[in-house]
Amino acid sequence: MTQPTRPPIAKLVPDSAPFTPEQRTWLNGFFAGFLELGGAGITALSPEANAVLMSGLTPAAKGPLDDGDDGQAPWHDQTLPLAERMKLADGRPLRRRMMAAMGQQDCGQCGYNCEDYSNVIFLRKEERLNLCVPGGKETTRTLKTLYKEIEEAPPPAGEATGSSTGATIADRPAGPAQPAERGRSRDHPVDVVFHSRTRLNKPGSGKETWHLEFDVKEAGLDYTVGDTCGIYPTNDPALVDAVIKGIDAPPDFPIGGRTLRAVLHDSVSLGLAPDMLFQLISYITGGERRQKAKALGCGGDPDGDAATLDVLAAIQKFPGIRPEPEAFIESLDALQPRLYSIASSLKSNPGRVALTVDAVRYDIKGRTRLGAASTFLATRIAPGQKIKAYFQTAQAFGLPADPAVPIIMIGPGTGIAPFRAFLHERMATKAPGRNWLFFGHQRRDYDFFYEDELSGMKAAGALTRLSLAWSRDDEEKFYVQDRMRQVGRDLWSWIADGAHIYVCGAIAMGKDVERALVDLISAHGARTIDEAIAFVADLKKKGRYQQDVY
Repeated sequence: MTQPTRPPIAKLVPDSAPFTPEQRTWLNGFFAGFLELGGAGITALSPEANAVLMSGLTPAAKGPLDDGDDGQAPWHDQTLPLAERMKLADGRPLRRRMMAAMGQQDCGQCGYNCEDYSNVIFLRKEERLNLCVPGGKETTRTLKTLYKEIEEAPPPAGEATGSSTGATIADRPAGPAQPAERGRSRDHPVDVVFHSRTRLNKPGSGKETWHLEFDVKEAGLDYTVGDTCGIYPTNDPALVDAVIKGIDAPPDFPIGGRTLRAVLHDSVSLGLAPDMLFQLISYITGGERRQKAKALGCGGDPDGDAATLDVLAAIQKFPGIRPEPEAFIESLDALQPRLYSIASSLKSNPGRVALTVDAVRYDIKGRTRLGAASTFLATRIAPGQKIKAYFQTAQAFGLPADPAVPIIMIGPGTGIAPFRAFLHERMATKAPGRNWLFFGHQRRDYDFFYEDELSGMKAAGALTRLSLAWSRDDEEKFYVQDRMRQVGRDLWSWIADGAHIYVCGAIAMGKDVERALVDLISAHGARTIDEAIAFVADLKKKGRYQQDVY
C-alpha cells in the first residue's frame, strides 16, 4: 500500500539563526505544527528530551567582530580622499573606521585586503600599522590615532566560546585561513631568476617602460591571469652611500649582526621620510630646528616641503645631525615589496612570468629621485640574478568563467599588462569569446606597447577590436575615455550582449573611464544618468565590471 506523501516542513527559522542544524529542524517543525503549516508527522518530544533540547537553544556567544555593523562600506572607493572616507565612516565601529583609513585598493601589498587588515589590527593580531603602501603616511597616522582607542579598551574576547557544532566569527581568522605557502605572500617570498628585459618605448619617447621576464619554474610557482607579482627591491647603492655620508656614520657599523650599509641597502625604505625620523631629529637638535622637526613629526608642514622630503632630503634639511645609527635605522620604515600586474599566461609561456614596468625618475631641487622598485628592475639586476618575489592572488579581477563571454579591456600605458595576459590565455585555450582592447599613451610612434604582438593577434582574429588613443599626437589631448564615447553605440551593444568590462591603470583614469561608461550607457541604452549609474553599480555587483587601479 502506497503511503501518503507528507507535505514538507515549512522553513520558518532562517539558516543564519544561531542554532545547530538539528535545533533549526526541530524549531521549524514545532512552529509549523503550531501554526498548522505542514507540520504533519512531527513526533512530540518527551518532557525530558524537550528540556534537554531547549537548554541548548542559547545563541552562540558573540565574538569581537560581531559588533552589529551592517557590512556596508560606502568609503571603499579609492577615488575618495581620506578625510571624506573618514567622514563616511563616522559613528561606525572602530574596526570599520580603521578600514576607511586604508588605501581602498585591496591591492594585497599589506598581505591582506583592506577589511581584513583592519580586522587583524583590531583583534591585536597585527602590530604593524604602516603596511598600507597606497595609503602612505596619511593612513599610518590615522591608524595610530585610532589604535589609541584599542590601547585604552580591554582586549577583545577573541576566544569567545559558543556552540560545539561550529566556530563563531571570532574563531575565524580575519586574514588567510591557513599560513601562506612559500611564494604566496609577502612574508614568504621565494627566489625567482631574472631572465630578460626589453624596452617597449622607441627612442624619442618621454617614458621608459620595460617588458621584464622571470623564470619561476625552479621556484615551483604558478599563477592565474589577473594575479599580481610582488617584487622585493633593493635601494640604489648611490643613495645608500649618500645617506651614510649625511649622518656621518661608518658604513660597517654593526646593526643586528649586519652592517649599516647592508641594512640600508635591502631592509629599510629610503623613500618618503616617516614621522619617527623627524621625531628622532627633534630629540637631538634644538631651537628653531627642533620645533620644525617636531612639527614635521606630527604631520605639519612648516616650510611647505613636507611632501618632497625623502630620507636623504630630511637629513639634508637638518645638516650636522649625528643620530646614533641603530636609532636611525629604527626610525625608518621597512622596505616594502611592490606589486605589479602580471602580463603573461603560463598556458602560452610555461615557467615564466612577465611584467610591464615604468621606470620612475623625477627631479626635485636638482636631485634625481628614483622609484626604488622600478629602477631596481630597469637597471640594477642582470640576467641570471635571483631576486625575492611572490604571487598575490587576485580577489576580483579575472576572466569570466565562461570562455564564450565577450570582454572589453581598457588599459592605457602599463595598464595593458593584465590584458596582454588575458589575450594570451584566451588564445592558448581557444576561447570563443570576442575581445576588445582600448589602449592609449602619449605618442603612437614611440609609445605603442606590444604593437607587433597586438597587430598579429588582430590579424589572427584573437583580438576582435583594437581602439587606440594618443594624448600628445595632436594639439588637443585625446584619451581612452574619449575613444569610448566615439564608439559608444558599439560598446553598448557588447555590454547588452553580456560583455565583462575590465579597467587597469591610474585611479584618475579609472574614474574618467567610469564617467564615460555612464554617459554612453545613458546615450545608447535609453536611460537617465541616474539609471545609468545604477546600471554600472549593478555590473560591479555582478562581477561584470572589474577594476585594477592604483
